[in-house]
Amino acid sequence: MAQEEIIFPNNIRNIRLANGMKMTELSRRAKLSLSAVSKIEKGVRRLNQKQLLNICNILGCKLSDIFIRESDEVADVWQNEIKRRLTDNEGSGLKIFGSGLRKIRQKAGKTIAQAAKDAGMTLSVYHKIEVGQREVYEKEIEPLAKSFKHSVATMFDEVAKLYKSGDLNKQINKVKERVKSVLIPGSPLSGIDLPGSLYGAKLYDSARKKLAPVFGTPNGKNISFKKSDKTMIVSPISLEGRKGIYAVIPNTKRLGSTIPEKSYIFADSEKKPVVGDMAVFVDADFEKLGFDSSANAQIAIVREDSKGNVYGQVLSPDEKITYKTMHKVVMIVME
Repeated sequence: MAQEEIIFPNNIRNIRLANGMKMTELSRRAKLSLSAVSKIEKGVRRLNQKQLLNICNILGCKLSDIFIRESDEVADVWQNEIKRRLTDNEGSGLKIFGSGLRKIRQKAGKTIAQAAKDAGMTLSVYHKIEVGQREVYEKEIEPLAKSFKHSVATMFDEVAKLYKSGDLNKQINKVKERVKSVLIPGSPLSGIDLPGSLYGAKLYDSARKKLAPVFGTPNGKNISFKKSDKTMIVSPISLEGRKGIYAVIPNTKRLGSTIPEKSYIFADSEKKPVVGDMAVFVDADFEKLGFDSSANAQIAIVREDSKGNVYGQVLSPDEKITYKTMHKVVMIVME
């Protein structure tokens, strides 16, 4: 039987083990079944953006850490597994049939999506058949043949003819070469059209464009502030052309009833607040604050005294703060 196609090679298992975390714990915290987590770690199940970000936060890793690079040990494991599957599938004739089907589809001028739809299959299933990683069941053969205006007999005759002529050798060898590509976040290596690479790259790009780093978390009366991209959340604000957006989890007890519990504050380091605005005040020079360097912060209302001095007003307990940095709060979002 053909094995499952690796569509999302990743480092999740390695990161989980490095954290001393059992798969059952990741499953529980990610609210996914144990089977789903196992398949995700093996790369045979896709993730959506929300699941990907949730797993990153649970494992305390960066988004980019999830995706494998050419230098990663798991890249060799993935390549060797793909090679083994290709070799196993060639012996069963699946590779020959899949390559022949691809030739028939190209001759018919159909895209993979069109062929899958006409055959009544999902895109994933049809693609696995073309690359020789899934057998065709009896009930699927006739709809598949009809989608190319063939009978079952003439479809198999056409594949046999292509194989005997040697026309399939180039296609089979081309598929073999694809195992040399591994995923680099944002760009498939060598431009090779490998589904796993394309899926991972698109997922990374799509997720990363919508993410804002969480710089602040409550710590007693203060907020611990640290420039870091270890914890990321989806921003409700468009980040297109806005590099200064970040999030802070507010200490709601210090703000009275102005901010609901379980909320996020989104601030913009490129926007200077004015009197009456709510702002993130940091007791360090934001521009000089190093990556992963710590500081204290407060969420406060911007006020001005009789001498024109600007300060921050925290409500509970009442406190005036004059920290070095203040950034305008641009949105408050309930968790």
